[in-house]
Amino acid sequence: MTSQPLRLAEEYGPSPGESELAVNPFDGLPFSSRYYELLKQRQALPIWAARFTFLEQLESNPTGVVLVSGEPGSGKSTQIPQWCAEFALARGFQKGQVTVTQPYPLAARSLALRVADEMDLTLGHEVGYSIPQEDCTGPNTLLRFCWDRLLLQEVASTRGTGAWGVLVLDEAQERSVASDSLQGLLQDARLEKLPGDLRVVVVTDPALEPKLRAFWGNPPIVHIPREPGERPSPIYWDTIPPDRVEAACQAVLELCRKEAPGDVLVFLPSEEEISLCCESLSREVKSLLLQGLPPQVLPLHPDCGQAVQAVYEDMDARKVVVTHWLADFSFSLPSIQHVIDSGLELRSVYNPRIRAEFQVLRPISKCQAEARRLRARGFPPGSCLCLYPKSFLELEAPPLPQPRVCEENLSSLVLLLKRRQIAEPGECHFLDQPAPEALMQALEDLDYLAALDDDGDLSDLGVILSEFPLAPELAKALLASCEFDCVDEMLTLAAMLTAAPGFTRPPLSAEEAALRRALEHTDGDHSSLIQVYEAFIQSGADEAWCQARGLNWAALCQAHKLRGELLELMQRIELPLSLPAFGSEQNRRDLQKALVSGYFLKVARDTDGTGNYLLLTHKHVAQLSSYCCYRSRRAPARPPPWVLYHNFTISKDNCLSIVSEIQPQMLVELAPPYFLSNLPPSESRDLLNQLREGMADSTAGSKSSSAQEFRDPCVLQ
Repeated sequence: MTSQPLRLAEEYGPSPGESELAVNPFDGLPFSSRYYELLKQRQALPIWAARFTFLEQLESNPTGVVLVSGEPGSGKSTQIPQWCAEFALARGFQKGQVTVTQPYPLAARSLALRVADEMDLTLGHEVGYSIPQEDCTGPNTLLRFCWDRLLLQEVASTRGTGAWGVLVLDEAQERSVASDSLQGLLQDARLEKLPGDLRVVVVTDPALEPKLRAFWGNPPIVHIPREPGERPSPIYWDTIPPDRVEAACQAVLELCRKEAPGDVLVFLPSEEEISLCCESLSREVKSLLLQGLPPQVLPLHPDCGQAVQAVYEDMDARKVVVTHWLADFSFSLPSIQHVIDSGLELRSVYNPRIRAEFQVLRPISKCQAEARRLRARGFPPGSCLCLYPKSFLELEAPPLPQPRVCEENLSSLVLLLKRRQIAEPGECHFLDQPAPEALMQALEDLDYLAALDDDGDLSDLGVILSEFPLAPELAKALLASCEFDCVDEMLTLAAMLTAAPGFTRPPLSAEEAALRRALEHTDGDHSSLIQVYEAFIQSGADEAWCQARGLNWAALCQAHKLRGELLELMQRIELPLSLPAFGSEQNRRDLQKALVSGYFLKVARDTDGTGNYLLLTHKHVAQLSSYCCYRSRRAPARPPPWVLYHNFTISKDNCLSIVSEIQPQMLVELAPPYFLSNLPPSESRDLLNQLREGMADSTAGSKSSSAQEFRDPCVLQ
């Protein structure tokens, strides 16, 4: 079918001085004066020169795939979605809506707000966004911005397939697991359930263009002209400073003293350093003798939530935005004229051999360094201060960001690929193939969780696990709570573990420490999280209540929303629920059983009574996190001999986080027998085998019956 001639929104009506009847083709309402103000800004963007080339390729390219290559700040993330919407409008949206993926939820929301404003449309109606615990779309949504991991979940399930006429994969150079996987699935010839005549637009930084061109088979490429403006010459330090935060603060203060015009963008490795820098700068700038208002210091990281929009607001005072890798390519801020770059990033890298995350402080890529420098271009150019020597990046930095599919736990991804009936995840196309041992570890873990049948396909239980937006082991624990009558408590715990895992910094005062101790539960960190959530709800979700205890108010609000989503999902697939019983002795045992059913892979034993825990699945030794409730108890309290933990992180102090005591008999009863047999040789394994032999005669019959019932749970309706 031949589509109608392409006509852009500004072609539907004249300027406001020529006619008062010019209407928006998307909603039929007259254009506002702001639309024309923003249109002038859009037309000044570098990408505007490539508009007709892009639309021509989108219309006529027989493969349906178009690559767009351009530098950060060229306007590609705001304009490409609008042009795709205009392309779909010319077709009458017969093939579905336009969906645009982003690697970060904050970026999806921020872009939806901006694009709705530029298109003169209402957010939540014609333009919307979908991010965790926040679906701002409606039945009339034509252009949707979406976190790429949510879209991957939609592709893997039957829900949502065929809903798009144009799919835009933005910021491909970020190399998120979901973005790489979506490209692999779209490229895979076996993916036959996607809608016919689908258009795919892949938007990237020029550095990744050659790799993407080879991956997609030389599709047409739309090159965006470089943004006008001189590029700043970076100023390098002779050595790396011993205190990055202090060095960054002093550099910002020096800019303020010189009263150099323009806003400042500071790149630090981690959220912890961002918080320290913001606190220090907020104190220091008050003492500066400036002619105007003191600078506004604004953090920018994933935990900022909706407060991130403050970085776009017009202010009379200078803005100092302190961020990390989140803003390497996303969140273009035209007012930035000065960049201070630490040249480092702190990333979590998963090691499948020991099922642990490493906190790795490493140099950023050359591509990231260039993107940061370009933030300060202009007439005249701004400044770019690099807190490292020039040789640092030349000798140690990789050319491109590391693909996250090679650095994350792949259990959730493999579960979704199995849902797509891809028998061998290793055969799926990836831009960079994940390590075979990472895929094998993911398959082994899913097999232990009974998510796979004897043929290696998803079991009925595995199908249900893939429906939940949770890690597989947490989803298994939630399903086990149906059997053990503790669903209400496990719903709370699943939401808290996902969105608001407790305290993340030391108490700032003795009063705050006392308020925290009042929230601790004798049964461990998991019950403490439930207690924190219930107290938060009883406070009326009060932000001041959270601040007094060092809790993240935004994260707790997210946990509240997620709990509601999980409850709705369980009701939809008709899983049994249970009444609240938190605090009773029976509920205490039931909750432990549900946790062990999902987290038997994450159990450790205190080998010497001093808190040195040997992990069952390998012979690493770890200690309890400083935020663990067992650490805050008064001496001479002994650490529990056997614990279940949520996470094991290898860093400067190898630690287990979110820990609760369990009984080894419960592990023998609920873990698969072949899991216990496959444990590496250790005293802990010998003790468990002795317990299993002692319990064999008395529990064989009941255990066999219980295990079979749980292995064949309710199937999806």
